[in-house]
Amino acid sequence: MSRIELTDLDHFTAVARTLSFRAAARALGVSPSAISHAVAGLEVRLGVRLFNRTTRSVALTDAGRRLYGRLSPAFDEIRGALAEVVDRPERPAGRLRLGAPRSALMLGLSARLADFARAHPEIELDLSIDERRVDIVAEGFDAGIRIGEFVERDMIAVPIGPPLRLVVVASPGFFDAHGRPATPRDLEPMAGLLRRFADGTLYRWEFERDGRAQTVLPRPRIVADDGAVLAEMARAGLGVSCLIEDQVRDDLAAGRLEAVLTEWMPVFPGFHLHHPSRRQMRPALRALIDHLRGDRHAEGLNSAVPR
Repeated sequence: MSRIELTDLDHFTAVARTLSFRAAARALGVSPSAISHAVAGLEVRLGVRLFNRTTRSVALTDAGRRLYGRLSPAFDEIRGALAEVVDRPERPAGRLRLGAPRSALMLGLSARLADFARAHPEIELDLSIDERRVDIVAEGFDAGIRIGEFVERDMIAVPIGPPLRLVVVASPGFFDAHGRPATPRDLEPMAGLLRRFADGTLYRWEFERDGRAQTVLPRPRIVADDGAVLAEMARAGLGVSCLIEDQVRDDLAAGRLEAVLTEWMPVFPGFHLHHPSRRQMRPALRALIDHLRGDRHAEGLNSAVPR
């Protein structure tokens, strides 16, 4: 086959994987019109329609599903073979795309990635900072960082930090004025500084003690999608918030914030690096995994956070 035909097949698999011409274009670094033209030309040469398109959605036809089922593993093998040739194990190189939430970076991941970049100058580290649950395969990432419980089951998950714990905090002045809760239900009428997820839903605070689980949502006063903003509002005495303990450890030690109901807050799996299951892992990705696993036993993911 000619190079053009191979490119068209690659464009087809990207659209089939994401069911979006725009998402496929972003993953491949080309324009949506180039993707559309390549797929249309492939359909003409094959004499079959591969996608059903409307103004709102894209879906594979039966012929498209059969073709994608055969091409997808073949292209994975080709990419793996090329990566083995280009990125020799003794010299990892090339572009490495990584998606990570801002919370992980603030808890020390940025410093560890800087150490990795210094140790591997021939690797181009391409970071996308996003709190939403990114589909790393659909969006063309090599790997992502996520809290362990949120990693999809079909991914390989590598722990890169210790377990974490959430804490309910407010300023001492706020608790003096509004009372200190004795049970999670006491939080419901309090002014809440609440976390909003990327899909618009609010995080409902989860508690567990002696086998009993409770879910509570305080009265919303301030809603944000960034934990650092909520911590600042809590220090200002505007309400009660539920944050990662390491994020406010210095505030707790200095007395700027006070934690309550700690006996109701169990630990949970911390941040994990996750990537698709493939037989041939790029040396650059292997180097990153080895680096993050190698230094996690000292102080963990939050090793760069001042104590």
